[in-house]
Amino acid sequence: MQIVKIIVMVVFILICVALTFLVLMQEGKQQGLGAIGGIADSYWGKNKGRSMEGVLVKVTTFLAIAFMLVALILNIPIIFGN
Repeated sequence: MQIVKIIVMVVFILICVALTFLVLMQEGKQQGLGAIGGIADSYWGKNKGRSMEGVLVKVTTFLAIAFMLVALILNIPIIFGN
């Protein structure tokens, strides 16, 4: 059972590193002066879900959910006998 715990902890650490990297890669949510001139409604503003930024947001959401699930699994005493 110790080997499974070590594997889950390594997966948890990899998720933490990937999540940190992805959060740092994302742009800020500030629109700045572009919102005043209507630039926010451009092609890139309407298609954020299909752009690289949209992919980063989706992967970040997935990793955040995985982070929470693995953290809960690591803290269940029945599974690892802590």
